[in-house]
Amino acid sequence: MSDLATLPKNGGLANKKTLSGFPSLSNWFDDFSMGEFPSLFSSNFNTGMSTPKVNIKEEADAFIVEMAVPGLKKSDFNINLDNNTLSISAELKENNEEKDEGYTRREFGYSSFKRIFTLPETVEDSKINAKYNEGILNIHLPKKEEAKQKPARSIKVS
Repeated sequence: MSDLATLPKNGGLANKKTLSGFPSLSNWFDDFSMGEFPSLFSSNFNTGMSTPKVNIKEEADAFIVEMAVPGLKKSDFNINLDNNTLSISAELKENNEEKDEGYTRREFGYSSFKRIFTLPETVEDSKINAKYNEGILNIHLPKKEEAKQKPARSIKVS
């Protein structure tokens, strides 16, 4: 298993090629963060939602994207694949109303995020799956058979 990839300030990873001719994690992962929806008010009823951070791991047979998004439900996520573009988004609308002895108090809030990633052609897009557990969204991006890392082996000289 490789180390986690980290995103520098500009949102891209360092560019490098692998020996097999397939793009490495570094040169396929273009992240176009759509930014956070800014909090319009400083009061506590509109908390906003910052752009979630991601960890990306490259394993021998897959790429794993882990996104920290606590406080959401599975149904809050919208994950789409269009050609080689993976988009992950969530949108929350909150509307609270209290009625008490002659007055009505209404507070509402809106928050959202959207992350977009360009996937390499080595990802088997028909087998992508996502799971959400304890505030972490995990997206499993399996590699095509020809892109999987082969184990080292000895070759006999005849």
